[in-house]
Amino acid sequence: MPVPVPLSAAADPVNILLVDDQPARLLAYRAILEPLGENLVEANSGTAALKALMEGEFGLILLDVNMPVMDGFETASLIHQHPRFEKTPIIFVTAVNVSDMDRMRGYKLGAVDYVMVPIIPEILRSKVMVLAELYRKRRELQLANESLAAANAALQLEKARELDVLNDSLLVANTQLASRNDELQAQVSERMRAQARLLELDRRKDEFLATLAHELRNPMASLGNAINVLKLMADPPGSGAAAARDVDAPDNPLHDTMQRQMGLLVRLIDDLLDVARINQGKLTLQPQATSVQAVLDTAIETVQPLLQAGDHALGVHVPAQAIALHADRDRLAQVFSNLLNNAVKYSDPGTPIELRVERSDDTVEVTVADRGIGLDPAHAADVFDLFTQVDTSVERARGGLGIGLTLVKRIVEMHGGRVQAASAGLGRGSRFTVALPLDAPLPLAAPVAEPAGTATGGCVRCRALVIDDNRDSADTLAMMLELLGHETRRVYEPQAALAAAREFAPDIVFLDIGMPGLSGYDVAGLLRAAPGGESLVLVAVTGWGQPDDRRRTLEAGFDHHLVKPPEMAAISGICRALPRRDGEGAGDA
Repeated sequence: MPVPVPLSAAADPVNILLVDDQPARLLAYRAILEPLGENLVEANSGTAALKALMEGEFGLILLDVNMPVMDGFETASLIHQHPRFEKTPIIFVTAVNVSDMDRMRGYKLGAVDYVMVPIIPEILRSKVMVLAELYRKRRELQLANESLAAANAALQLEKARELDVLNDSLLVANTQLASRNDELQAQVSERMRAQARLLELDRRKDEFLATLAHELRNPMASLGNAINVLKLMADPPGSGAAAARDVDAPDNPLHDTMQRQMGLLVRLIDDLLDVARINQGKLTLQPQATSVQAVLDTAIETVQPLLQAGDHALGVHVPAQAIALHADRDRLAQVFSNLLNNAVKYSDPGTPIELRVERSDDTVEVTVADRGIGLDPAHAADVFDLFTQVDTSVERARGGLGIGLTLVKRIVEMHGGRVQAASAGLGRGSRFTVALPLDAPLPLAAPVAEPAGTATGGCVRCRALVIDDNRDSADTLAMMLELLGHETRRVYEPQAALAAAREFAPDIVFLDIGMPGLSGYDVAGLLRAAPGGESLVLVAVTGWGQPDDRRRTLEAGFDHHLVKPPEMAAISGICRALPRRDGEGAGDA
């Protein structure tokens, strides 16, 4: 009797167990299945079948149902109870019709199909061929899995060895990395300390700029007052006419030159203060209802002397209808005066400058264009950086601190707008465009009526007390007031202010704010509290001019706030507004 052949490869013949107690049927099975080329093993009873199964591995069992001693169902049950054969397919062969219950019983015992006697060779052969091929594929998969498992085990072993080597390397690397991390941490700490020092230095720089600009106002106040005194002395007042003469009449050209240069110094100091305030977050806007035309008129008026000095024709293209804005008029005027000032500064004399306004639905664009030295297009955006100037000898010769355009950009952005610089290249002019958002149309504020007394040509002779610890500032301001026809008294110590006011009985007090011992705020409180102090006109003369500074002087009881150096026209206007003394006529000096 043939025995099962061990399967060493997936392509080997499949062992098929033929179980039947009738030799004729076994012979028939063999004749039908031998063409398949599989290894056919015969067993003539259930017991012989179990013995054969213990000696080899079979891919299929062809099992007769009706056998003596142990029928096919009992044999199938014993076969599938063994773990090795619980999934071995069984084809039952029966010569009698089986009921549905018998079929169900057979399927529960592991039968995959039934074959009826007489057997149709083609049907049996095709069923066995399919199951044998299925077993062969399953065996192929099993061998592949075993090969993979072996390869995986070898790989795991190799990886384990590599992992050990890697772990050793990582241990060394981690030690080195820890040392490097300590170094980096030390560097980071040092960098953080350096950054903190830089921030502190930057803060001190901003404070220094603000303090420097403020401190420069004291000597400039003396210089400005001295220039006004020289202008007044150049045309000595006639008998009783000093206070009534036109303080803005043309004077000695040298006086005008000094006045212009003083104006430039004031502008530079204002820019320094604004930069410091912006960096410190202290610059605030005072928005109000205004118009683009009003802003530009103020800017043009500011730069008109420069335009005339350089013989520049300013072409202004502005819509006839007012374009309403809700903005800080003074700050926006500063923006456009800076742009116009740059256009004049960097253009040859006699070249035209253009100012154009265009409006869209929700934006207004103001463009200042010149035909001056131009910009490198690749670095056009850099001109808005603080202290940045175009790196050419021509540019360096034209002066400036490089802060005007920085202020332009910051102030425009504070209004929710944007500014852009453009140029076709060096020597081909520049174009600066400011785009501002338009709010819903707002009613423009009505012009403020000029206070009574300021519109008259005459002047009231008054008694003016000047209190300033800076002797030069006090002396020059007092001299200017005297040349304007007023009687003055000077006080250099704030502690002596109250006694001087009691003795002199002034109508108006010009009071410095930053003084040692007692501040101007303290002195103002003392003067107001003294008998008759409620009728005094108090004028703050200080280097600080922000809205917060003005609000503070107002809260301290001051009537006016002048920023050093004070303008003679402003001082004259304040004095004109004073009530006349009893018995004093309009023509009195």
